[in-house]
Amino acid sequence: MLNIILNKNEEKEKLEGFPWIYNNEVNSFEGEIKNGEVVKVLTLDHKFVCYGFLNTSSKIMIRILSYNEDDVIDTSFFEERIKYAVSHRLNLFNDSNCCRLIFSEADFLPGLIVDKYADILSVQFLALGMDKIKKDIIDILVKVLNPRGIYERSDMPVRLKEGLEMIKGPVYGSFDPRVEVLENGIKFYVDVENGQKTGYFLDQKLNRDNVKYYVKDKDVLDAFSNVGGFALNSCKYGAKSVVACDISQRACDEIALNAKLNGFSNLSTKCCDVFELLRDQSLKDKFDVIVLDPPAFTKTKDTIKKAYKGYKEINLQAMKLVKKGGYLLTYSCSQNMTIDLFMQMLKEAAIDSKRQIQFIDLRVQSIDHPALLSGEEQLYLKCVVLRIN
Repeated sequence: MLNIILNKNEEKEKLEGFPWIYNNEVNSFEGEIKNGEVVKVLTLDHKFVCYGFLNTSSKIMIRILSYNEDDVIDTSFFEERIKYAVSHRLNLFNDSNCCRLIFSEADFLPGLIVDKYADILSVQFLALGMDKIKKDIIDILVKVLNPRGIYERSDMPVRLKEGLEMIKGPVYGSFDPRVEVLENGIKFYVDVENGQKTGYFLDQKLNRDNVKYYVKDKDVLDAFSNVGGFALNSCKYGAKSVVACDISQRACDEIALNAKLNGFSNLSTKCCDVFELLRDQSLKDKFDVIVLDPPAFTKTKDTIKKAYKGYKEINLQAMKLVKKGGYLLTYSCSQNMTIDLFMQMLKEAAIDSKRQIQFIDLRVQSIDHPALLSGEEQLYLKCVVLRIN
């Protein structure tokens, strides 16, 4: 096994649980370099730090697997890790019809994401090391979970940084990639072939359910609705009317289909540019509740200023539109838009809106999307609930 020697004192952050080792933290190599293989990481004075996957072609040179020198990194090791991750989700949800089963580094399985949609699994292999053992991982998932089928959605640009091609397609079983699932007691369709991420934004599962505190007998606008998660939950919890808006006609068609599937007759769709819609002052006082769940406005630190302006614009306009005493439920899934930045942006928007605004709640991603205490980048989803006076 190749030994990786770290620069002086670089081990401290790793031993505190940070899951990556960058290329500029490595001092030297002892042995033959084989990218994608498991390596042993040592301090400058040759004390054990961890085992991890190696990729010298990536800025993240090592993705940490274990801090236990006695571990044998073989198929049994990965099977136990998968069982450990799955047991957490089964403890969380009596209805585990759809949820995230494995969340990469946060579940100590770097580069692997597994989502469950009814009896179909949607998987992503995002790191070279995990991609090299793909067949073993698929076999373990079949053994542990006995799914009807597995679809691979390794079509994320992050694979290019690992020297991997973007690919997708079925890898186990024969099945229709369009799957009917149940979330929070609501039926809807997920397209594991062409839907967002692995098919659906599962990280908002409990936040969608949380609308129950705000929407009963209210007029609701669900902006950036995608396939209607917040809109459908609003209907379930007694909203008087719900308008779901998205720029994609395909998304709007899916929302209408999902509403019909659940027998919701108080939901309408509007295909439009949501930015333009929110600037329409004729909508002032039309809605008791506005939900803002936009796509990520930034994926790098370089574009955070532009993203900040975009978030401020939509939140400012929404604050102007909400009825007196109504609620704004606003979200950001941009990792680089930290909680502190998000709150600062909302404060500035509130001042510019000339409305008096109460802070009600702060939430993060659903509990099937854990984060390491030492991995702040995994705590990416922010939800803030405001009451508008």
